[in-house]
Amino acid sequence: MLPSVYAPKDFKRLRASGDLVARCFDFISPYVVAGISTGEIDRLVAQFLKENGARSSDLGYMGYPKNVCTSVNEVVCHGIPSDDVILKDGDIVNVDLTAEFHGFHGDASRMFMIGNVSKQARELVQTCQDALNAAIAVCAPGVPLSEIGKTIEAVVKPHGFSIVRDFVGHGIGKVMHDEPQIYHFYDKKYDNIKMVPGLVFTIEPMINTGTYKCVIDEKDGWTTRTADGGLSAQWEHTLGITEDGVIIFTEKMLHD
Repeated sequence: MLPSVYAPKDFKRLRASGDLVARCFDFISPYVVAGISTGEIDRLVAQFLKENGARSSDLGYMGYPKNVCTSVNEVVCHGIPSDDVILKDGDIVNVDLTAEFHGFHGDASRMFMIGNVSKQARELVQTCQDALNAAIAVCAPGVPLSEIGKTIEAVVKPHGFSIVRDFVGHGIGKVMHDEPQIYHFYDKKYDNIKMVPGLVFTIEPMINTGTYKCVIDEKDGWTTRTADGGLSAQWEHTLGITEDGVIIFTEKMLHD
């Protein structure tokens, strides 16, 4: 039995935590513009989660000091929010948000393009989102996990971008990180591991304009940048496999 396999009753709770994450993104989105600091984005998230009875899964995780990750331009992932980092025209920034609500975690990330971004940056952000959507579309019972990476490669490679290999998607549910690992590139060892109803995991491709290689900041131990200083983009959703397909937990539910 694969870890991260949950019962239908748990799917309702996962849907609720995912909905909360989606609503938090909607709350902060108008503020993510030129002139705001990533530290202020972090405080906005903390405010929303507190007001809605949830908590940041990131805060304190392995010593992580903030509520979200804010990764600007060449930062691939795990950028630590700071009042010293001010978003400016032309930046691209990923906000990665994981929240625990009534015992279940929802994990998603979105890209924001600040003002007039370059053509290359826009293409990178769009290609990454297209890759995520294509990978979600192939998910269903009986599909090998390797299809996710294979599908992402098919979308990304024609653009000449690279796929980060150091970070992967993961099982999620009552804990933030669980097996199985979800590779965003093709690996034949996952040909024999099939999706089953109840399996819950994230897909979160990170793609770069240049090399796929990354360097972790030695000072803070978290901030991960592209090795060549090129731009990086990431999109993420939390998903659950159903009897006949896939559900995206981290989309907003329709509320009355």
